[in-house]
Amino acid sequence: MNYRVNPLFSAVAPPPIAEAWGWVEGRTFPEDKPLIDLAQAEPSYPPAPELLAHLAEEIHRPELSRYTDILGTAELRAAFAGHLSEFYGADVAPAYVSITAGCNQAFCLAAMALVGVGDEVILPAPYYFNHDMWLKMLGAKAVPLSFQAVNGGVPDVAEAADKITARTRAIVLVSPNNPTGAIYPPAVIWQFFELARERGIALVLDETYKDFLPTDGAPHDLLRAPDWPATLIQLFSFSKAYSLTGHRVGGLVAGPEITAEITKGMDCAAICAPAVGQAAALFGLENLAGWKEEKRELSLQRLAALRQALARNDLGYELVSAGAFFAYMRHPHHGKGAAEVARRLADEQNMLCLPGNFFGPGQDSYLRFSFANVEADRMDEIAKRLADSQGEF
Repeated sequence: MNYRVNPLFSAVAPPPIAEAWGWVEGRTFPEDKPLIDLAQAEPSYPPAPELLAHLAEEIHRPELSRYTDILGTAELRAAFAGHLSEFYGADVAPAYVSITAGCNQAFCLAAMALVGVGDEVILPAPYYFNHDMWLKMLGAKAVPLSFQAVNGGVPDVAEAADKITARTRAIVLVSPNNPTGAIYPPAVIWQFFELARERGIALVLDETYKDFLPTDGAPHDLLRAPDWPATLIQLFSFSKAYSLTGHRVGGLVAGPEITAEITKGMDCAAICAPAVGQAAALFGLENLAGWKEEKRELSLQRLAALRQALARNDLGYELVSAGAFFAYMRHPHHGKGAAEVARRLADEQNMLCLPGNFFGPGQDSYLRFSFANVEADRMDEIAKRLADSQGEF
């Protein structure tokens, strides 16, 4: 081509999920050993039938083909603020809620409002690769925290404190975590909040998977702090909870000053989140609490089945951490990189997972398994194929 591209973009690796799917592109799989997709975090089940029926009716309304307010419809913002207030035992005003085209866009907008070229953002490793990719595209630097495997993937607050510099603009936490599945204890989340508050930086807390927690209580009480808007930006997704990944609907909660900046970015990036997705999210909030609870129980059953399957002592692969949607495994092939191991599992075991090096430095000994789209009765087959793979290297 005759024109130049932005070097910040060209320096970023291609999308990892697409790269992994390229390993099996064009292949056919035998009936006795079909492909097991452990690559992308997407529910295996469709949306609730009543939600689909509702959208079939709603799609005829002219309003669903028009722009909404930049930060989302008033009805959805109010309903989500009410949900958050009840869930966290806090008082979240609708004015603090922004609706975005998925949680990825929520992060992108928050990052654009926070950081500039040369700024730094602390990301506990292993980190969600899209967060790192976007920061690089902005010309910002991701500063990783070391992976605390002995603590089940929970990051070290003291290490974060040591890595804050004059260029640091934010700490990003994802809990339940992608890629490790780790759920950070409330006390640890509060310690990171206090650290960010003391150092005058933002705490960006991504809670995409909050609806799949193993317990009923709130995972933290940050939104009860009177001064939370001065420090906290909390990200959410409706995609996983209501199986709406293709509708692209997420959101964030933040104070008025940063929300004003995010509004500018949203107006330029998309004007508003898709109206159909917003209608789906609103229906889910108002009508699908029972359905969502059933899917949470299903996810926990799959996790329990995976843990049981991986407990066999001939496996070689070690489960380091697991939680909502994800399991993080240490592979037994010493001297082999995670990408090579993952590729061999795809080639020879018809099992697609992601190598740890997709998620930051120091992760070459690990693999990420996304089990959300695998039925519980297939977990033993995962363990069998892992056991069979040990002699292949």
